Formats: sequence, structure tokens, C-alpha cells
Amino acid sequence: MNSTVPTNIPDVYKCLGLMDRYHMLPNIKDHSIVVARVAEVITDGLISAGHELSMETVIAGALLHDIGKTACLDNDGDHAVKGYEICLEHNLHAIADIIAEHVILKTYAPEKDFTEKEIVYYADKRVNHDQVVSLQERLEYIIERYGMNNEDRCRAIKKNYARCRDLEKRMFASLIFDPDNIFDLIMTKHSVLDAEAKGIMAEMPFRGECGSKS
Repeated sequence: MNSTVPTNIPDVYKCLGLMDRYHMLPNIKDHSIVVARVAEVITDGLISAGHELSMETVIAGALLHDIGKTACLDNDGDHAVKGYEICLEHNLHAIADIIAEHVILKTYAPEKDFTEKEIVYYADKRVNHDQVVSLQERLEYIIERYGMNNEDRCRAIKKNYARCRDLEKRMFASLIFDPDNIFDLIMTKHSVLDAEAKGIMAEMPFRGECGSKS
């Protein structure tokens, strides 16, 4: 089944322009590009398996999932909420909810088909900085950085990742490759992001199953 294209989805170049407009830091931009590559590979596989998804929506949502982060670096702002607001300001309603829920899914319906929002949410949790990692490795990093040795915070983070693991299990039941194959696939498959991702990918040291842990 072919990728469906909703209206008013920003292309790669518009996304890159918005990154610059909102002063996205280079490391966050690199992270976002790798997240988009992971999301692209998964979406391509799901579309091939017969699921109806918009590749353009997934890539735009992945590239812009951290568009609100720079504005929140020096305050207690929620970068997902800020990103949602930025999308609305630019009439990007089709990806606004993806940005709003890329950290924590507010709506998750395992009995229904996959959504672009779920794919970006999952892909973000497979990339630590600009390196492809497993969910467990990303969880350990998030616990260390944001858990603050607070039992309630750590419990909430683990609950979020339990949902993500369930999503991973469901998605890969439809795919012909495993979670451990993501790194190899983004290194070898052609992508609409090849020009932007080339430098980042070239710096990724090979480490077998999931890429290199930073």
C-alpha cells in the first residue's frame, strides 16, 4: 500500500528552515535527523506490510519533534508543549499532535492500527543523542539524567518505557526485520534524508546490533 499524504505537511527543506528559525542546536538537529531515519525505515516496512501510513507525516514529525527544545533550555518549559504551539503558529496541524506526544503518548490504542504519532514516539526512544541504541539503553540514560534519584519520577519513566516496549513488540510482529537490525538498515537503505544524514552516519562507529552507544 502506498504512503498517503495529508495536506500541509512540511517537506524536508521546510523542516530544516524551521530548525534554523527556532535556533535548534546542532546536536539536537543531528538527533532529530537520526530519529527521522529510524522512523523512515520502520514506516517503510509497515507500509510494505500493508499498513496505511503517511511517510511524509512521519518524517516531518520526526524532524520537528524537538523544535521547541531550544526555547525551553533555560527554563522549566515543556518542550513538547512548546513544539505543539510552534506547529499551530505555522498551521502545521497534521503534525502538531505528533510533537505534543513524542515524549509520552497520551492516546494509545493497541487494538487499532499503527499511527504516525506512535512511530515517532518509538523512534525517538531508539536514539540517544545521535546514536541508535536499544530501548533498554535509552531507558538507562533517561533514568540517570532525568530520574534524579526520585522514586516517583523513575517509576513514571519506567511506565512510559513499558508502553513503548509493548508498541515495539506489536510493530515488529508486522515487520520482516528485528529491532536490532535498525542500525544496519539506516546505514544501507536509500533515504530522502541522505544529503542531511550523510555526515552524521559517517561518524557512527559500528557496534553490531544497534549502533554505537554514546
